[in-house]
Amino acid sequence: MPETAEAATAAQPFANERPVTPEVVREHNLNELEYERIVAMLGRTPTLTELGVFSALWSEHCSYKHSKPILKQFPTEGPQVVQGPGENAGVLRLPDGWAVAFKVESHNHPSAVEPYQGAATGVGGILRDVFTMGARPVAVLNSLRFGPLDVPRNRYLFAGVVRGVGDYGNCVGVPTLGGEVGFAEGYTGNPLVNAMCVGLLREKDLIRARAEGVSNVLLVVGARTGRDGIHGASFASEELSEKSEARRPQVQVGDPFTEKLLLEASLELITSGMIVAIQDMGAAGLTSSSAEMAARGGVGVEIDTSLVPTREEGMTPYEILLSESQERMLVVAEPARVGAIKAICEKWELTATPIGHITDDGIFRVKHAGLVVAAIPGQRLVEDCPIYEPDARESDDVRRLRDASPPASPIEPREALERLLDAPNIASKRWVYEQYDSTVQASTLLGPGGDAGVIRVPGTEFGLAMTIDCNARLLALDPYEGGKAAVAEAARNIACTGARPLGITDCLNFGNPEKPEVFFQFREACRGISEACVAFETPVTGGNVSFYNESPTGAVYPTPTIGMVGLLDHADRRVPSHFASAGDTLVVLGATRGVLGGSAYWAELLDFVGGAPAPVDLSAEHALQELLVAAARDRLLQSAHDCAEGGLAVAIAEAAIGGPYAAGSLGATLDLRAYTEGLDVTALLFGEDGARAVVSCRPDALDRLKTLAARVRVPAFVAGEVGEAGGPLSIRVGTTALEWDTAALRRIYYDAIPRRMRGDADRS
Repeated sequence: MPETAEAATAAQPFANERPVTPEVVREHNLNELEYERIVAMLGRTPTLTELGVFSALWSEHCSYKHSKPILKQFPTEGPQVVQGPGENAGVLRLPDGWAVAFKVESHNHPSAVEPYQGAATGVGGILRDVFTMGARPVAVLNSLRFGPLDVPRNRYLFAGVVRGVGDYGNCVGVPTLGGEVGFAEGYTGNPLVNAMCVGLLREKDLIRARAEGVSNVLLVVGARTGRDGIHGASFASEELSEKSEARRPQVQVGDPFTEKLLLEASLELITSGMIVAIQDMGAAGLTSSSAEMAARGGVGVEIDTSLVPTREEGMTPYEILLSESQERMLVVAEPARVGAIKAICEKWELTATPIGHITDDGIFRVKHAGLVVAAIPGQRLVEDCPIYEPDARESDDVRRLRDASPPASPIEPREALERLLDAPNIASKRWVYEQYDSTVQASTLLGPGGDAGVIRVPGTEFGLAMTIDCNARLLALDPYEGGKAAVAEAARNIACTGARPLGITDCLNFGNPEKPEVFFQFREACRGISEACVAFETPVTGGNVSFYNESPTGAVYPTPTIGMVGLLDHADRRVPSHFASAGDTLVVLGATRGVLGGSAYWAELLDFVGGAPAPVDLSAEHALQELLVAAARDRLLQSAHDCAEGGLAVAIAEAAIGGPYAAGSLGATLDLRAYTEGLDVTALLFGEDGARAVVSCRPDALDRLKTLAARVRVPAFVAGEVGEAGGPLSIRVGTTALEWDTAALRRIYYDAIPRRMRGDADRS
């Protein structure tokens, strides 16, 4: 029977509930238009419980009411796509019946007020998004943004977030294989915490969160429900302010040991064929999981909140529905399977409690001890939130910045490289990933500290590469080119390992979309991301939009984080980022024009964020990807490292410095005089043109590498050779001969963040 307003007329207020007044509506972050639509939909005034349900599902976090029209432009299909947007995670096809599920999500606002639990529960939530698809999590990555480390509170937030991410992932037993950390003034009041999870499954075991089968049972599996996290979705859909500290009770509390049990129980339920559907109780908890599963299946649900196991006495249906307590799943199963499901859960020391069933009337109905407290047309609850198309207008200040140049004079190149390697945005993030286990599960082939992480798919010859990236400074200056650049850099990182990029997930972090300059950033960034994904044939499989990342000091930089996975046909042909052997030949791939607009050189050394960033040549980027993948396949490369922040000089120095656990550095000698004749030394060394990489190969492989490069029309300049262990880095450019002690560069690079976290002001 189709849903009707008449079928939704029976709801009654719960005992002692506040009446719904205009003030109460405002407290629930619903505007006048939205409330009028609710009243029209129900044909009456909603109960407080119903108002809470609408507040959660019509929040920006759940409804995407400002972003849906823009997101529709993303390419979401391709021969490798098994599951695109609309599910808990996207799924791409791999060889031999395997598939990869992956997604990235934000937990920004909770981490701003409670960094440890905010970050930990962010990891827990993204793990559940992946294993509810039937995939075993095999890797976690993260993208973090904070204010400058000379501010004590920023150091506190940074330390708490990193510890939360590490503790949760380590306890569950999932390796952290990569990530990125950035620092800028705009994140001081609003840090960004984006967590990405990658999981492996057999394609035949894929399960979707789609409720089906009238009279099938709804079961809550996992932890008991408490009062933590109530209105977490609404909290994530408002700007941070001085009052946000009072929202601390709306930050969830995680238990990674229960998560591990829930993971194993869920995968056993899925692979045994015991269940029809499963969904994580994430944002908006029981409300979103039940309503969204029902809407996908075109059915109704009836829930009795008095049956939900709770941690606290006297919880109301409002609280039970909106709690975001962690480590909980909602399962749909046939009635005859309930006993077997309970037995599997008991084996994993968990409970499975029937709380309702699927109906044929399309109504989202909630009872509590027999009293109907909510009755809402289910499909409309999920899909009928008003959609907004705000004005979009570029800021005049940004246009002026793009046309500007730094007032300060250039820095001498020797000093410039040392200072860039000491800048927290470029320096090694070993202080972060040393707190993570990167080798648990014994499949890690390339861990943190390089261009991308790589694992071997168990029992196969192939590997999976993964990365997460965004240069927010470029997006602040030109969101369209910056959007393309974010995808291009992620793809270069994947290709540098020898893997072919397959697809992306995104976490789109922006300020208040109701401000024209912010919505312009969002619209243009998405346009750039879309064009790059079309060019690279890397569809968008899902992700997250995080708006309202603002504090009293203003909005964060536009930060659309790109998570990408790639297929490495032969895992034993993976390519590391750092130089491997003395005597190897060094080759610079790609063209350098020396664009300094938006560069780290200007930002870190001259304290100037401005200029026009380098335009992204998508065809040149794609050609470079093809070359790197083909060269790795033919075993021609000893190392490959992409040129990004800091330009050519930083890429060469990082490759020479060596990995975090290498015995030490390797020297290198390069002669760039014939590479770009007439180009200014600063522009050549520190310009940030895209579509470039520094690679090394054995001398006997050089001719074949040059032939491959010519075939795909990628410039390949033979620049020099790798030197002995501990040797100097020497670069000749123009009439200038430059030299650095690589052991000293290594110390600078690896000590930059620990020194600041110790509170040391100056580098000795």
